[in-house]
Order: sequence, then C-alpha cells, then structure tokens
Amino acid sequence: MTNDPILLVEDVYAGYVKDLDILQGVNFKIYPAELVAVIGPNGAGKSTLAKTIFGLLNPHRGKITFKGESIGGLKSDRIVQRGMCYVPQIANVFPSLTVEENLEMGAFIRNVRLQPLKERIFATFPVLAKRRRQRAGTLSGGERQMLAMGKALMLEPSLLLLDEPSAALSPILVNNVFEQIKQINQDGTAIVLVEQNARKALEMSHRGYVLEAGRDRFTGPGIELLNDPKVGELYLGATSTH
Repeated sequence: MTNDPILLVEDVYAGYVKDLDILQGVNFKIYPAELVAVIGPNGAGKSTLAKTIFGLLNPHRGKITFKGESIGGLKSDRIVQRGMCYVPQIANVFPSLTVEENLEMGAFIRNVRLQPLKERIFATFPVLAKRRRQRAGTLSGGERQMLAMGKALMLEPSLLLLDEPSAALSPILVNNVFEQIKQINQDGTAIVLVEQNARKALEMSHRGYVLEAGRDRFTGPGIELLNDPKVGELYLGATSTH
C-alpha cells in the first residue's frame, strides 16, 4: 500500500435535513487495495457516510478527497468518472433486464469493448454466467447482490462502496457474498464495506471504523477491533456468531 490514501474524509458534517446533521465531524481514510469495514448501531450514520462520499448528499462542512482531488459537492456521475462506484442496499439492479443487459448498463459511460469485461465478471461470479439470459428480477437475493457488484465492476473502479451487501440474505448466501467481496479486494480493488454484520465484516477487513452518533468512535485493524472488549460489549453482542 502507498503512503497516500485513495480516499480521505476530514471532519465531515452531513445529513438529510438542514441544520440536522447525522454525520458530526467524521474522519475516515482508505488506502489503495485496502478493505475497510464501517460498523456501528442503527442510526450511527454508516449509510449516510457512504452516500456523502459518493455525492448523493452534500457535506455541510469538512473535506472529501479522492485520488488527491477534492470531490465534496460533486455529482455522482462525475465521481464515477474518477473511478469510484457505489452499490446501494436496495434497488441496485434493473429487474426487467437480463443479467447480461444489467452488466452492459453498468458500463454505459465507457467506450470500450464490453465482451472481455463481461467475461471477466462471469469468471468472478460463475453463478451469473449460468443466468446470463435470465431477468434480474427472478434472481435470488444473493445472486442479485452479486449482479449489483458485477455491474459496478464493469467500470473497473479503483474504489467500491458497498452499502449493507448482506442485508436480508440467508447465512449461506452471506458467506458466498463475503467470499466474493474478499476476492474482488484481492484482485486489487479498494473496498469500503458498510455492514450490519459487524463480526464478519471485521474478520475479513484490513481495518475498521466504528461509528456512533455520527462520529468515528473507534478505528484500527479489523482483528484488533474484533477482540477489543469495549467494541465487543457495545457493538458485537447482537451480531456474534459464536
């Protein structure tokens, strides 16, 4: 990893209603090819942080820097062009289109041959290769989540923001999706993983952040946070798989 973060969030305040900020001075960073988990209780600001980074919300204060350039206040399409993609928790595929058509839509801003990109996605997600002509709306929850990630990867982003990718999935599908996330990261893509399944997220992450009431309360290597008694007592009890 280089010494410079690919993404730097400094003292950011943001929210959905004027003068009522959910993020209360958040600081966050991720380095190239790093996998960083963002955990915390409901209402802590996890998804708000992802949406603010991606330009779906404008920060009221603070600075967001991506690849050395300020992106605070930029529209999402401009941020995508700089090499960042976001996979929301819901409404993340086109249900009436086939799997293959969804992947093609993911690369709509690129002027390159799509077939090699599609084949690379099918190699990463073999289940999608079998379903390539199936409508996305008929896929299982886990398959839809893999398609949403594959659609984002058609842009070959430097940074992928994943918002609650395991939400509403069965334990087996959760394991499958997390294995795919790990593989995407090992192939060189930096990943911000916003996740309610805190234990699993920390187990697979290089580093983690614990948000509480819109602030970054704890940060450190994923395994250290996993074994920190304070973090465990406050945030891991409900998600423990042991």
